[in-house]
Amino acid sequence: MPANESFETVYSRLRTIMLGAARGLTIAKDQAGMLEVRTPTLDPKTKQPGWFGTVTIKKTYVAFHLMPLYTQPELAEGISADLAKRKQGKTCFNFAKVDEPLFKELTALTKTCAAAAGR
Repeated sequence: MPANESFETVYSRLRTIMLGAARGLTIAKDQAGMLEVRTPTLDPKTKQPGWFGTVTIKKTYVAFHLMPLYTQPELAEGISADLAKRKQGKTCFNFAKVDEPLFKELTALTKTCAAAAGR
């Protein structure tokens, strides 16, 4: 299977995870290869809705960002070593293929972040 098709499958699963937690949040962008979710609370600096998360197809992986982890890193303290290996920086998890056990854990983390974001 070409990498593009594989990334489309990964993106589709990660998009479903993000949207499953997004009830009460704002879908700012939903187009091929890019999902952007915002909070209803305005960012004090930009006066725009705050960032909650994004799912984006990149060149060699699909990126899944959870912005509440930036200001509340303790939300990720209980993640498994396997999910931690996928973490890039403070808020991003990178996937090149579907991994159901990690996606299940990421679903729970995304819901925790949504609750912390006040949805």
